Amino acid sequence: MEVDRDPEMIPYAPPRRPLAESVARARDFEALMAERRSVRDFSPDPVPRALIEAAIRTAGSAPSGAHRQPWRFVAVSDPRLKRSIREAAEHEERVTYETRMSDEWRAALRPIGTDWRKPYLELVPWIVVVFEERHALGPAGQVIKNYYVKESVGIACGLFIAALHNMGLATLTHTPSPMGFLSELLGRPDHERPAILFPIGYPAADARVPALTRKGLDELAIFDPEVRP
Repeated sequence: MEVDRDPEMIPYAPPRRPLAESVARARDFEALMAERRSVRDFSPDPVPRALIEAAIRTAGSAPSGAHRQPWRFVAVSDPRLKRSIREAAEHEERVTYETRMSDEWRAALRPIGTDWRKPYLELVPWIVVVFEERHALGPAGQVIKNYYVKESVGIACGLFIAALHNMGLATLTHTPSPMGFLSELLGRPDHERPAILFPIGYPAADARVPALTRKGLDELAIFDPEVRP
């Protein structure tokens, strides 16, 4: 019979920084992340594997439901496999743009200038595909339930993007639909489901991005909302 035990606890005492330092660090990080853009013009220059590893470790520090860590990062640098991913992704994207996509959706994408063609999937030095672990498997193959899988994986992907940008690398979130071909090409088991594909590299010297604006704080946040009786 399993006996309930109190969880093992360890001390946690991160440094409490002086207010002026906290403000400076907050402004520096805000300014850094304000420069982040989704990039589709990449350089073929190599990216050391150590940088991809560091970004994945950073993503792995994300909180997750019941600390199940329901994510798997599959990193691809092999040119043949990148070509296969491109071909399969472009097939699905072409069908989506031509037959699955509503007029409203097409209109929403027009300012971004995207289409079904994804040549950067072959050009970038790395593709990282993040898989959601719908459940885990125990030592005897038993199913172990995961909790808040999508939310947990989403937070991890956000940290992954921030880590890449902090290194001077560029990426974008690519979600071809359907994405089952990624499971097949990358040999992933049935209990893992592809969530996001990240092409990763340095921006091309002549890279261009859409002229977009972001919501201001007054549109992003509400402080101390009035509570209705």
